[in-house]
This record gives sequence, C-alpha cells and structure tokens, in this order.
Amino acid sequence: MRALVTNDDGVDSHGISVLARVAHEAGLDVVVAAPHQERSGASASLTALQRDGRLAVSQREFPDLPGIEVNAVEASPALISFVAASGAFGPPPDIILSGINHGPNTGHAVLHSGTVGAALTGATHGMLALAVSLATTAPRNWDTAELVCRHALEWILANGTPGTVLNVNSPDIPLDELKGVRAASLAKFGAVQADIGEAADGFVTVTFTEIHVEDPEDSDETDAVLLTRGWATATALRAPFEAVDVDLSTMHWDR
Repeated sequence: MRALVTNDDGVDSHGISVLARVAHEAGLDVVVAAPHQERSGASASLTALQRDGRLAVSQREFPDLPGIEVNAVEASPALISFVAASGAFGPPPDIILSGINHGPNTGHAVLHSGTVGAALTGATHGMLALAVSLATTAPRNWDTAELVCRHALEWILANGTPGTVLNVNSPDIPLDELKGVRAASLAKFGAVQADIGEAADGFVTVTFTEIHVEDPEDSDETDAVLLTRGWATATALRAPFEAVDVDLSTMHWDR
C-alpha cells in the first residue's frame, strides 16, 4: 500500500519524520511531500507560489529514513494532496497520512487546519486518510505521540473507509501517563480564538490566543476535554457533501 506523508508545519518539522517512520515500519510504501515552509491554517486551499503552471519541488532527506523519497513542495498541504492523487509524486497513494502536527486540531476549528485539510482532500479522492496532532505547539513527548500514531494507523488499515478522515490528537504527556485512546465528538470551540482590537483606516488588529479548557472534570466527552484528562482522541470526519436534510423547495425559481 502506497502512503503519502504530508503536513502543514513544513517538511523540516520533527513530527513529519516521526509519522513517516511509523508508516515505513508498518510496511507501507512511503513518499513524503510537504510544504517547504510552514503553511498552518491553510485549510484545504489549493495555493502554490508559482504562477506558470509549475510546482517548485526540491529534494530533502530524513537521516533516519535512508532511501525514502522526501519532497519539499512550494504549495499548500491540500494542493500537495490534490496533485499526488493524480500521480505528481509517483503512483497515486492509497492512504494519506498528515502530521504529526505541532499543536492540537480539535473542535470545529479543524475546518481551518492545513493538517486536516490535506487529509480531507485525499479522502475526497478515495484515499484512506489519517490526520495526527500533538496537543502543544512545543512538543516534548514524541514517544507518546508515536505510540498513538501506531495504534491509529493499525486501526485505519484494518477498519478505515475511503472518503473518511480519522482525526487523532495526542496529549503531550509522558507515555506512562497516557490513559489510552477514546472516540470523541468535536468541541464547539477550537484551539484558538480571535481577539479583535484597534480598527482604523486601512487595518484591523487581530490577535490569536490559545483556549484552555478550564474544568477537566466536565462531563463533556469532546476531544478538547478528553485531552486534558490524559486521553488521546479519535474523531471521524467527512469532507463537505450535499445537505440532503435541508428543504430547498421554496428556492425553486423559473425565469
């Protein structure tokens, strides 16, 4: 099975090399293609730096994975996933693995995540898709995230459905403190919120602040809450589809 490994933190981030190693050790045929620099918050945008129909691609190496093809691409994660489905980096992948993101991707804010956006794009092309994030912007417990990745990859290879993304978040805690993995619903908020400050002629000041769950004893079973309790979380996502339960009969108009 061929696997595309990508992310939105950039090809030089530590998380993507961990994920690529997990995929390789699972026996997958791995190719890495990720943005040449950070593209966090890119969602599923199809953007690149070139305007002449060419994607700029340069070769990199992961020292602990000799022989694995590593591409630094001047494009958004979703565009990388999109063109990979058409053979831009060799045979089209059967599965897309996105991450390990430096920072959580929880709640409804997954809409804005480049990590999740790349996975959703792959899913719309019929791939199995896994997005993995570590719940801090300054990760320390990579062994915990690696174990969670292995469990998630094993699950999706055995049970995954093409067109669906398994979105996984790991807490940044020592391995012996990890309680396990739990299925979780999406929190109603994301990892950050926007604060609007000064507005004047020609600009609006916007700052982003991290949201912290104040009450870890809350009965809520959302991803954001379970992470604070020492659980890794797993949520199934699907790309946007027609909302068949909405009655549009009154929208009909003949000119």
